[in-house]
Amino acid sequence: MEFISPYYPEIKISDYNIMEIEQALFHILIKLIGRILYFSPDNMKLFLKAYLLKYEISNIKQIILGSIIGISKSEKSKRINYLVEEYLERSDFIKDLLEITSLEEIQFYMKNTRYNKPIREGILYFKNTNEIFILEAFLDKLYYENLILTKHFYDKKEKAMISLFIDYSAEVYNLRILSRAIINHFDKNLTSQLLIREYLFLSQEKIDALLEINDIDKFISEIQKFLNSIKELKELYIPININKKHLRWSLEGIYQNYYFKKFQLKIDDFEYFTIYRILELIIKKEKEIKFNIMPNVIRIIHEKYESLKNGNENI
Repeated sequence: MEFISPYYPEIKISDYNIMEIEQALFHILIKLIGRILYFSPDNMKLFLKAYLLKYEISNIKQIILGSIIGISKSEKSKRINYLVEEYLERSDFIKDLLEITSLEEIQFYMKNTRYNKPIREGILYFKNTNEIFILEAFLDKLYYENLILTKHFYDKKEKAMISLFIDYSAEVYNLRILSRAIINHFDKNLTSQLLIREYLFLSQEKIDALLEINDIDKFISEIQKFLNSIKELKELYIPININKKHLRWSLEGIYQNYYFKKFQLKIDDFEYFTIYRILELIIKKEKEIKFNIMPNVIRIIHEKYESLKNGNENI
């Protein structure tokens, strides 16, 4: 924490556990986005609010999960980022949701909101299978669909940069869902419902072919072969290295590498430069938290725990 605090000013940790550290880091990222939001023109505000929806969805997931496992309102409240609701002007929405304790009441509360269908379908699946992932996936799908709906509002340069971010993010989501479905043996029809009909390099035909694969090694091999065949990735010298153990990190790394290389050549244009810097901050900070800091936080805490368990308190 001493090491990362210069890079995350104002970070406050009272209890050194994984959840609180992650929440504190993302709180600072959201605060940074809020500052950009305040000074941004209308179209960038539209994008940033659509992007922040993922953190409202995270709040909703925490409340639903808290209701399932039966924790108190005060405990659920600790897991909520209220700042994002403030930026989205939806503080009352989340406060009222916190008052609800049962899944049936949550479903009724969401009836006239954008969350109606994913909550309804996800809760139904949970009741039938005791599996929470499908509910989370339906909510994640809503986030990407909402991002896609904003695309036609942007001007030419905004559209070039923001639409590519949306398309590559949606494609990584699709690949993540397909891989998770193979590993957990999901029904093909259910998996199809979780996918987004928005593509960057893939197509509906390719998605349908990947959907038929039942072996994760074959899936990775097919993706590797497919991405290696993409002319634009070759021209930008994007290495296609997919690590089975860290599949999501590998895929996001490939697509993010492509995104930054594609636009680095254009940042001498002031408008491109401004949009590029905003998206660069968001992408790289989120990646830093999820894929660099938090895995090491988890490793350090686990090592400390194992050492204490084995009677060595001097680690």
